[in-house]
Amino acid sequence: MTETILTVVAHPDDEVLGAGGTLARHAQNGDNVHIVFLADGVGARGADRAATERRAVAARTAATALGARLPRFLGLPDNRLDGIDLLNVAKLIEGIVAEIAPDTIYTHHAGDLNIDHVVCHRAVLIACRPQPGSTVNRIYTMEVPSSTEWSSPRAADAFLPTRFIDISTTQDAKRRALEAYAEEIRAFPHPRSFEAIEALTTWRGATAGLRVAEAFMVVREIGR
Repeated sequence: MTETILTVVAHPDDEVLGAGGTLARHAQNGDNVHIVFLADGVGARGADRAATERRAVAARTAATALGARLPRFLGLPDNRLDGIDLLNVAKLIEGIVAEIAPDTIYTHHAGDLNIDHVVCHRAVLIACRPQPGSTVNRIYTMEVPSSTEWSSPRAADAFLPTRFIDISTTQDAKRRALEAYAEEIRAFPHPRSFEAIEALTTWRGATAGLRVAEAFMVVREIGR
């Protein structure tokens, strides 16, 4: 049965870093995959219009590589989401959820270092409260290299995955999507290097008896 998948992330490239192989699997299985970006990911660096547009083009190219629909850009201030009323962010997401009626949502881990990731996580949970009539049956959070693992080492903030998705058939699609974001890839041993990202998928796979995998924490699963 075809499902509707919604990925809500702070910045273009987060969706590929955290769930690229999984989103490609959804598309491979015939699901409708939607991606929403809250901010452009470059504004906090003082980027000009050309750099902002390059990031948007990269996001569209990556979505195509994954088999997803063209993404939506909400245009909120980059790395300053904590300066916006959380309810306002949640209402934007709530409107999209009402429009596309997703079954499954992927978003950021609550304990990430990046403040935009944290706000995104909280806003998604507000927008997707399990009220009667809600279509959202599953919410999963992802890890984003150079944000999730760089957070303070507190038990309450730890990323402890409980769901592992085999991406052996979509690893190449994830790589092509990452290549679209070449400007954001760093040299090894940075955690956002090709080598480190592939090592992470290998490790997550090995911990679940798979060759390569992406890992998630289960926030909510509702059986209907």
